[in-house]
Amino acid sequence: METVDLTQLRQDYARAELMEADVAADPVQQFARWFGDAQRAQLLEPYAMTLATADLTGRPSARIVLLRSFDEAGFSFFTNYASRKGDELAANPQATLLFFWAELERQVRIEGRVEKLDAAESDAYFASRPLGSRQGAWASPQSRPIAGRQELDQRLADAIGRYGETVPRPPYWGGYRVVPEAFEFWQGRPSRLHDRICYVREPAAWRIVRLAP
Repeated sequence: METVDLTQLRQDYARAELMEADVAADPVQQFARWFGDAQRAQLLEPYAMTLATADLTGRPSARIVLLRSFDEAGFSFFTNYASRKGDELAANPQATLLFFWAELERQVRIEGRVEKLDAAESDAYFASRPLGSRQGAWASPQSRPIAGRQELDQRLADAIGRYGETVPRPPYWGGYRVVPEAFEFWQGRPSRLHDRICYVREPAAWRIVRLAP
């Protein structure tokens, strides 16, 4: 096929600025401010985030997952431990999260080590999921090859027949927490001279640094 030329597609950013004097001393508090802005703006799934992981060779992979809670301890999501991301996190428990809120011309990047949530937290969240999602967790061998959609449908039917509406959490399914070591808050600015404010974890406190765009 011919090259698709996108060089004339441009968007200049001019909604807001991000200055050191305006940010919170704690990056989790700053995230909570921006997340609140995204909710008030009624963005579609503001809790959707890119999760980037890598295997031991350094080969990266990324996908969209949903943030399910955050606090000073970290940022949590749930998935199949036997999926590709689960395999990579078992071998290399480091990850990056990226939120992109286009309508607000903002991004947040969070880097850190990853730990599993305890079983009680995973059980509580799994029990809160819709019935179909709980049944689907048993049906899908996530990231593994299957013969076709018919196989998946049959696996779902088997799960429904086995568990009905009383669906326990699969032993291979649960939560992770990204324990942050660095944050970057990015605010779009005109002429690509964006504001980039970073927080770097140090023993006593977070250090705030501005990066060139």
